[in-house]
Amino acid sequence: MHVPTRLTALRPTLRRVPPLAVLLTATAALYLWGLGSSGWANAYYSAAAQSGAESWRAFFFGSFDAAGSITVDKPPLGVWPMALSVRMLGLSSWSILLPQALMGVATVAIVHHGVRRATGSSPAALLAGATFALTPVAVLMFRFNNPDCLLVLLLAGAAVATLRALDSPRAVWWVTLAGSLVGLAFLTKMLQAFLVLPALALVYALFAVAPWRRRVLHLLVAVGATVVAGSWWVVVVELWPASSRPFIGGSQHNSALELVLGYNGVGRLTGAQTGAVSGPKGWGHNTPLRLFDPGSGGQASWLLPAALVLALAALWLSRGTVTRARPALVLWLTWTGVTWAVFSLMNGIFHDYYTVALAPAVASLIGIGAHVVWEHRAHAHATWAFGAAVLVTGLLALVVLWPQRGWIPWLPWLVGALVGAAVWRVLVAHRRAIPVGVGFAATALLAAYVGPAAYSVETASTPHTGAVPHAGPGGGSGPSYAEDPVGDLLTVSSSPPDLTRLLVRHADDFTWVAAVTGANSAAGFQLATDRPVMPVGGFNGTDPNPTLAHFRRLVADERIHWFVAGGGRYVPEDGGETQPVTRTGSNDAVRIERWVSRHFTPQVVDGVVVYDLTFVTTPLTPSQVPDR
Repeated sequence: MHVPTRLTALRPTLRRVPPLAVLLTATAALYLWGLGSSGWANAYYSAAAQSGAESWRAFFFGSFDAAGSITVDKPPLGVWPMALSVRMLGLSSWSILLPQALMGVATVAIVHHGVRRATGSSPAALLAGATFALTPVAVLMFRFNNPDCLLVLLLAGAAVATLRALDSPRAVWWVTLAGSLVGLAFLTKMLQAFLVLPALALVYALFAVAPWRRRVLHLLVAVGATVVAGSWWVVVVELWPASSRPFIGGSQHNSALELVLGYNGVGRLTGAQTGAVSGPKGWGHNTPLRLFDPGSGGQASWLLPAALVLALAALWLSRGTVTRARPALVLWLTWTGVTWAVFSLMNGIFHDYYTVALAPAVASLIGIGAHVVWEHRAHAHATWAFGAAVLVTGLLALVVLWPQRGWIPWLPWLVGALVGAAVWRVLVAHRRAIPVGVGFAATALLAAYVGPAAYSVETASTPHTGAVPHAGPGGGSGPSYAEDPVGDLLTVSSSPPDLTRLLVRHADDFTWVAAVTGANSAAGFQLATDRPVMPVGGFNGTDPNPTLAHFRRLVADERIHWFVAGGGRYVPEDGGETQPVTRTGSNDAVRIERWVSRHFTPQVVDGVVVYDLTFVTTPLTPSQVPDR
């Protein structure tokens, strides 16, 4: 007689588990695995979250320090989830990084929903969700604390809301939601949020079932929602008395509107960003192939060529039909094209992790395009489309993996073999005039995903810190910087024990326990002491806050205890000597450090030069101590 075992009894239950639940659980495991190993990750935003958890005023403005000297150089929306998490759970790496990991799981669910609705296919939706979850830069960013996490979540939601509006009797509500989400995305990372607007507007104008006049009206409502949701914080800040709020970081005139139009606006495209800095090599080459070089290509571009091939083939094969897949393909293709063009050709600050904005589009195109082409696989054009998609994916994978062959030497050869096997099956199918089968599909999936999956596992298993994280092998600590407790332009300071004890001594008697040039240099000291530290000059050390006159007044009022020397430097990627950077904007930070060195006695604590600002060694003239 058969005796049921626990495993036998469990099988019917497992069969009832929705595939989406399995996908989301696996994604959560990948994004939460060893999450605390990255420490403060981007300490710049961790310090702002710490401050927001301590002060509602700092929370609202997105202030770097709880004392409210200066804001981060973005709107505060990306900091708010972290600050709330810290308020509830206490200050830790986990409490800061947990919201981003949950955002990643939510974005996978949104991508899955959008593809499922467009195709009616659960396998296609699962393929899209898995593609997004395994995109290396998505694994990187949703385990990190840059504002790109919330940006991608909001924009993916806006795209799916727009697609829902096309044939919904409540279209106006859906477009209002889409516009509001884009506006909130603007309050997360400003101008980058608007890269999706051409895609959303074009698809609604072309495919909505409403009459043309109503479509125009709906689009105007969506624009209004975007303006309201995206501008309210800017308006409040502009109307708020400047004397009772923090200086707006990233601006030169204490203006949120200037931040919108300049440093985080058109300046990103033209390179004319007052207040920005760059190393001797600037921000890399801006060409149409920027996203396909070995460094950038390993972030989000693994399946980008295949997504374009499959999407265009799907549009051709489904011509003359009315389906939900076609508007979805047009939306995600336009999203991909505009984002690709801007990222490739922009002259301003560009980092490889920005490409996480491509991940929802690429994943959706893969899911929808593969489904439509598979449905037409009896057509010769579908066979060739699958072959071309596999071939270009393999070529790009080899471009990315070959320079990294010392990491996993056999991986490029495995990818090459799988691609060769898949292409051979395509040729056989074409010669016999039969559609490609399940064997081809399995081989093609292995060929396409073994590379990004390996990169994703490597990314999840490696701690990432600093301002410029990078997915894949060797990207854990970003560039190799010289070791210095004060940090530099892009790496956080590390406060040694003796120095930390010195800084917190009599801390309650001062507004700021210390000041140091540059926000990354200030961040480590602030997180270590749990006391406000003033980042002189903001993130880059180029903001006019405080001015030299204002700093002298604060020193005279004994509101700053210590000054830490050596912050805000630039160290090249090869770890060599400090090099000068190209700086635009205020030079007050340089003047402040020179003034301090002339009038106060240096001390060396744990290898760090500090000045006690309450003990003047060179008498100050009346002109050096402004009237209060």
